[in-house]
Amino acid sequence: MANLEGMRRALGRYFTEPVVTVLEKTHITPNAVTVIGLLITIVAAVLVAFSHPFAGGWVVLFAGLFDMLDGALARRTNNVTKFGGVLDSTLDRVSEGAVLIGIAVLYANQHSAWGVAVTGAAMLTSQLVSYIRAKAESMNIHCEIGVFTRPERVVILSIGLLLSKFDNVLLIALAITAVLSLVTACQRLFFVWKKIKSN
Repeated sequence: MANLEGMRRALGRYFTEPVVTVLEKTHITPNAVTVIGLLITIVAAVLVAFSHPFAGGWVVLFAGLFDMLDGALARRTNNVTKFGGVLDSTLDRVSEGAVLIGIAVLYANQHSAWGVAVTGAAMLTSQLVSYIRAKAESMNIHCEIGVFTRPERVVILSIGLLLSKFDNVLLIALAITAVLSLVTACQRLFFVWKKIKSN
């Protein structure tokens, strides 16, 4: 799990470092980057809800870049704050929820009960993963482990949206998100249990 977390961080730095170098020369703050990412994600959610999942998928990917940039910019400019961390985490939940609500509306308009149900399951389990991390960190337990964290969720949902013209691809992406998010939640619960037990 430590190797997987390290790989995520390395990939994140690879994609964000050139952009952060440019942003560092501007007056934009990490919190502003966080808010811009949310606004872009809301655009994606609206596109999906109004039956434009392909365009929405590209916008979700673009918004995901901002999700990586805010933290990287904060570290580069020595502007890491507790409020910034809370804002980032909060708006991440709003962003993810907005996209999934957009997908649920899309399925509702198609009268697909299965689509709405699986979307709801994906929303529940993905929020659970984030909640366990937040709760663990409130007890000073670093908890970013798991096979399926936010970057993987963004990528899988984006692929599902981009390929949604093919039968059931988006539904499969949502099912993968729901199942692997549940697995990750269990991994995190077990990790926290071991940490507490060892203290």
